[in-house]
Amino acid sequence: MSEIPLSSFRTFADGLDHPEGVSRGPNGLVYAGGEAGQVYKVHSDGTVDTIATTGGFLLGLCLDAESNVFACDIKHKAVFRISPTGEVEVYSNGTTDRKMVTPNYPVFDSQGNLFVADSGNWHKKDGCIYRIRPGGPTEIASYEFAEFPNGLAISPDASEMYVALSNVPSVAKAKILPDGKLATPELVVEMPGIIPDGLAFDAEGSLYIACYTPDIIYRHSSNGELTVFAEDWESTTISSPTNVTFVGEQLKTMVVASLSRWHLACANVEVAGCPLHYPTIGRIKGTA
Repeated sequence: MSEIPLSSFRTFADGLDHPEGVSRGPNGLVYAGGEAGQVYKVHSDGTVDTIATTGGFLLGLCLDAESNVFACDIKHKAVFRISPTGEVEVYSNGTTDRKMVTPNYPVFDSQGNLFVADSGNWHKKDGCIYRIRPGGPTEIASYEFAEFPNGLAISPDASEMYVALSNVPSVAKAKILPDGKLATPELVVEMPGIIPDGLAFDAEGSLYIACYTPDIIYRHSSNGELTVFAEDWESTTISSPTNVTFVGEQLKTMVVASLSRWHLACANVEVAGCPLHYPTIGRIKGTA
């Protein structure tokens, strides 16, 4: 039995190109990406503006304090920064020794470090987590999340990184060390027969796990209980619900990206989402 009935969901915005990533900006608006590189800004009334395109294929995204979008592009194998007025530039494509293979999901910490899950190749155990320091300098934060690291979420107390591992399948976590590296991973929950994709915390410390398949959003409570939060066996309302974000003045509206459809769905929830980090980044290193 799901914790929230499917009938609670409604269409938030329509006409998007198979959105996988979705995130709330510091201005309260929703941003999403498309499979032809579209960067969407969605207003509260559901109106959709395409502010830019990378010409690639966008997965996860997040924003900084100035509403610049940082988006993972798997065609160009890079993280792009897209300004509010649509300028597109490469923020990072990896390190000198390891270029990005499948940049999948980015998340900011409070200091402006951008952690990026590079999934690597399916079932090749060659994924990693990058840490991009403010302005673009890039290093490897961990090679130990190797089995297709996907969605990321920083714990509410900012001390740990949670990682969806699609090929295990499971969710794992690691302490964020003072030097920005990640400690040895610890298992959070195993999810046999599931492909976990996106992660998001609520204000009470529960972790929401959005899945590529089946069409389920799980809730992993702070006491370790895994339950079905929402599911759609018909795959029409939340269809391959790959990522979720919380919006509204009290962060009590969950917005869901459906990779297999053309819309974002939303539902009111009882527990508010955990606020995201919106750091001020400044110029990319090497620009005038």
